[in-house]
Amino acid sequence: MKQTVNSYQFVDSFALAGRGDQFSRAGLFALFDYFDQLEQDTGEEMELDVVAICCDWAEYADLADWARDYFSRETWLDELGLDGDATDEETEAAAREYVQANGQLIEFSGGVIVSRF
Repeated sequence: MKQTVNSYQFVDSFALAGRGDQFSRAGLFALFDYFDQLEQDTGEEMELDVVAICCDWAEYADLADWARDYFSRETWLDELGLDGDATDEETEAAAREYVQANGQLIEFSGGVIVSRF
């Protein structure tokens, strides 16, 4: 049995599952929009599994925060092909390219959500 949910029900389902702090409210709306578009693009309905989403996706303030979390502290710049003189813009661009080549990236006003890979 499937139930269609709107964006507000999607957001509320995280709080009801005890996962209300996993993503920001803006991040949850961005996730909903991503999944909604994915359903339209593929023609396949998705099942809402809050725990799986929390395991498969993570939210960050920006891609530099993601890179520092994903790679070891000592090597994250090397992993992105950057040196210590890289600007914020260069870091963001390199991290964006890396994520898009290896996973999924959702960008929204206030942060980014990256698939875990």
